[in-house]
Amino acid sequence: MSIGNSPEDERPFRDQSQEARPSVGRALQQARIAAGLTVDDVSSATRVRIAIVHAIEADDFAPCGGDVYARGHIRTLARAVHLDPEPLIAQYDAEHGGRPAPTPAAPLFEAERIRPERRGPNWTAAMVAAIVVVIGFVGFTAFKGGEDSGDAKSQVADGLTPTPGKSASPTPKKEKPAAPTGEPSDSAIAAAPQDKVTVQVSAPNGRSWISAKDHNGRMLFDGLLKKGQSKTFQDSSKINLILGDAGAIELYVNGKKIEDNFRPGAVERLTYTKGDPVAG
Repeated sequence: MSIGNSPEDERPFRDQSQEARPSVGRALQQARIAAGLTVDDVSSATRVRIAIVHAIEADDFAPCGGDVYARGHIRTLARAVHLDPEPLIAQYDAEHGGRPAPTPAAPLFEAERIRPERRGPNWTAAMVAAIVVVIGFVGFTAFKGGEDSGDAKSQVADGLTPTPGKSASPTPKKEKPAAPTGEPSDSAIAAAPQDKVTVQVSAPNGRSWISAKDHNGRMLFDGLLKKGQSKTFQDSSKINLILGDAGAIELYVNGKKIEDNFRPGAVERLTYTKGDPVAG
């Protein structure tokens, strides 16, 4: 008979402490029940969703979304049920491959070092842009003023007072409508300089549409001349007229009346020069 150890005696001894220790989820569940708390109470206190609390208590950590979040939830739930979280986290690490290696500090340092430096507003560039805008505006105003001054010299001589800042050649004063007698007024004759052509259009007998252009084809007037009104046009060499109702119009060219017998309603195209009163 053998007096050696029996096969049963050669079996390895079991670690009674490990067999008695509950799982992480079971430990949290037992502590919650012992504290008199429901899953809803723990979820409200920790902001951990009810479904995740149930999963952790069943040792299902997949809904946590990873080991980092699982450790955070274990720590939060352990504190809510008055347990020390560190032994539970250590148990979780032992059962799930251990704690992950810490993140190297070098990449974080490099990212911080190469972060672009925030700069303030570039006031110098803003001032230069503002100066350029002001200079451009002043130059445009000066150019526009010179152009308007040149145009004023060829404006219709209606006797209007020149606006301030614009130079205009002296123009005759606005004449009163010619009397029906057909005799030219003294002012019309006086307003006829020898070196220019001056045409006065009057409407003593009715109204008429008229158009007047200078020798460059530039429009001097285009509109309706009402009964009793008159317009005076002046140019260095030539005035071109279109009369919509020539019978209602009386013409004075270079201070002399034109005696043409225009028919009522007739449209006339006329040209006058410094050598007239003969119609062109």
